[in-house]
Order: sequence, then structure tokens, then C-alpha cells
Amino acid sequence: MKSLLQYKSTIDNFLERGIQTGEPEGLYEPMHYILGLGGKRLRPALTLMAAEALGGNVEDSMEAAVALELFHNFSLVHDDIMDNAPVRRGQVTVHEKWDLATGILSGDAMLILSYQLFEKYEAGKFKSLVTLFSKTAREVCEGQQYDMEFEQQDEVPISLYLTMIANKTAVLVGAAMKMGAILAGASTQVQESCYNYGLNLGIAFQLQDDYLDAFGDPKSFGKQVGGDIIANKKTYLYLKSLALSDQEQRTELQHLFSIKPGKSDAKVKAVKDIYLESGAADDIKREIKSYTEKAFAQLESSGIKGESLQALKAVGEELMFRTV
Repeated sequence: MKSLLQYKSTIDNFLERGIQTGEPEGLYEPMHYILGLGGKRLRPALTLMAAEALGGNVEDSMEAAVALELFHNFSLVHDDIMDNAPVRRGQVTVHEKWDLATGILSGDAMLILSYQLFEKYEAGKFKSLVTLFSKTAREVCEGQQYDMEFEQQDEVPISLYLTMIANKTAVLVGAAMKMGAILAGASTQVQESCYNYGLNLGIAFQLQDDYLDAFGDPKSFGKQVGGDIIANKKTYLYLKSLALSDQEQRTELQHLFSIKPGKSDAKVKAVKDIYLESGAADDIKREIKSYTEKAFAQLESSGIKGESLQALKAVGEELMFRTV
């Protein structure tokens, strides 16, 4: 089985030659811009890896894999608009480089193109793939809505926060694995084990993203470090700090998050100090490890063996210790 980097190269080549260009340029250029910024291509790579591990064909699975990548990038463009984010993958976001209307419309076009890619598959697989894809897309929207609503709430249960990140991020990783299993003709039980591997891996991935947003290296992270703090986003670190802090720290943290969003190095440092002193920073690391181990347990039950099993475990380990 190829490495994650080799699958990424295969996907990049397909995106370069297989995604249409045309007129009006103002619609297609932003699409190619966001896709050209790179990214890990984790989701489509997992589709190809799962398909190959279960006896499927990588070439035949490419359209489904790339559909997930197009949807993921569509969601990033719209998320950046909603979050008013200036930077994505170390570069200017689409709505900042062009304008809001262009960001919305080019994102919509990527969503439509993602559905068109499924048209290659025969009726049975087409129905299974599109049913899963539509369910996942709806769940991602639900997760984004939860995320926006949390901004207006003083307190959010950690269990509901985990539901939010499962919907907003992890279901797409689960769908990536399950699509590979569907394309390989695997049993329903194997499909569900693959899905649950991706789901738990996706939660670990998002918790790691929360951690890196506060404590990552700006040179490698590719996004504005401290962006969640500046925007007063109630991440796992914030919620766990409230739960673990003494009254003085809780009051200070709530005061800092009552300050109108805006860049402030002093605010970012003060919040990070509370995250560290409360034990929330250590707690999130334990949770990342726990969800990664749950993912591995599901992978073991999927029937995937040998080199393929080790390759998919290596993906989880890489994500758990990543810095970008």
C-alpha cells in the first residue's frame, strides 16, 4: 500500500487535470485557488486507502474520493466567510482575495461539482454513495450551526461540543472510509467499522486542531495561531478550563471572552496561561490519545490486515502527533 504522501500526489494530479476550468473566470479561478493551496488531502486519501485495503480499485475510486475533497474545500470557503478568517493554509482566504459574493458562489459551484463526480458509478453504488454523502453533508451543516450558536451561549456542555465537532468534522472522515468500503463491495459490518474508525479519528483530528490553534507554531500551522481565542470561540480548551479552574480563573477567563473579538496578543497569552494552569491543555492531549485508540480498535474489527492495517494505523499516529 502506498504512503499517505503518495496518495496525496495521485489526488493532486487528478485535481489538476480533472476539475474543469472555464468561463466566467471569476467563478472557476477561486475554486482552483483554494484547491491549489494544498492541504493534507486526508479524506480522499482515506477513501483510496480503504478501497485498496478491502480489494477495491484505486483508479475506480478516484471520483468519489475527489468529491469529498471538493465538498471539504467548499465548506472551508464558507466557514472562512462565517468566521471572518483572513488566512487559510498560510494564504489569504478566498473571500479576502476576491469578495464575499465570489466566495459564496464559487463554494456553491464546488458543492455541485462534487455531486456530479458520483455520476460515473453504476446505479447500486451511486445510490449508496450519494445517500451517505447527502447525510454527511447535512450533518456538517448541523455541526456548523451548533458552532455558531455556541458563540451566543455563556456555557456549553462538553458532550454537546463533542457532538458539534463530530458533525462538523468527523463525519466526513468517517464517510471517506465508508465510501472506500462501499466501492470495494465490503459487507455492511465492515463498512460500519470503517466508518467508526474515521469518526473517532476525525474527533481526535479536530481536538488536535483546537490544541494547535492555541499552542501551534505559526510557521507550520498555516492558520492564525490564537484565532479561536481572538474570536471568543468556546473550544474544548475553553470549556474544560471552566470545568477545572478555580473561581478566580473562571471569572478571568469569562471576562477575557467577553471582550469584543479583535487581535490582542495580551488576551491570547492570558487565555493560554489559564489553559495550561487549569490542566485543560493536558486533558485535551489525553482525549486526543483516547479517541485515536478508539479508532484503532474499530480498525482492528474491520478485517483489514497486514500492510494495509499498519498503513491506516500510521495515518492515525501521524495525525495525533501532527503540528500542522
